[in-house]
Amino acid sequence: MRVLILSLLLYSSAALAEPPQASPTDTPLSTGEAPGFIGRVGERLTNQLQLARDTVGDTASDLVAHAMGFLGVPYRRGGNSAETGFDCSGFVRNVYEQTVGLVLPRRANEQAQATQTIDREDLQPGDLVFFNTMRRAFSHVGIYVGDGKFIHAPRSGARVRVEDMREAYWRKRFNGARRVAVSEAPTAPARP
Repeated sequence: MRVLILSLLLYSSAALAEPPQASPTDTPLSTGEAPGFIGRVGERLTNQLQLARDTVGDTASDLVAHAMGFLGVPYRRGGNSAETGFDCSGFVRNVYEQTVGLVLPRRANEQAQATQTIDREDLQPGDLVFFNTMRRAFSHVGIYVGDGKFIHAPRSGARVRVEDMREAYWRKRFNGARRVAVSEAPTAPARP
C-alpha cells in the first residue's frame, strides 16, 4: 500500500509539474472543466490521498503530500522557505508548521531531542529519520514517506528529493527514527 501511495505521489507531482501541451480537442479551463489529462491525474491523486488517509491517517498523508509539493526546491543553508530554498531541518520545520501548525526546533539535533524515539521497524509516513552526515549524531533529518524512502533537502547544489534509506550511504549513516507527538508539540501562533 505504501509503495502505491509513494509511486502515485511521485508520478502525480511530476505529471502536474510538467503538464502536456493541450490538444485542440481538450476542453479549455475557462469552461470550469480541466483538460482530460489534468482532470484524470487530479482525480487519481485525490482518490489515492483519500486511500492514504484511510490507511495511515489524515495527518500523516497530509504531511507526505505537502512535503512532496516541495520536490525540486533548491537546497540553501539556513533556508526556511520554498521561495528561498531549504536546508534539511528548515524543510522539516516548514512542512510540520504549514501542515499541522506545529513549530519544531530549528536544528536537526534539536528536532531529535524534542521528538519521541521509535524503532526503525515502527516507522510510519510522516515520522522523522536522522542521519550522521557531518561526523556528528543527528546532523541530518528527513521525513519518512513509506517503503524505506524519505524526502529531504540533501546538500548544497542539490534539490529536495526522495531517497531510499536502504542505499549503502544512508544505511551506514542512519542515527534513528523519531515521531512527533502532535498533541504535545508547541503550535504555531495563529496567522491573521
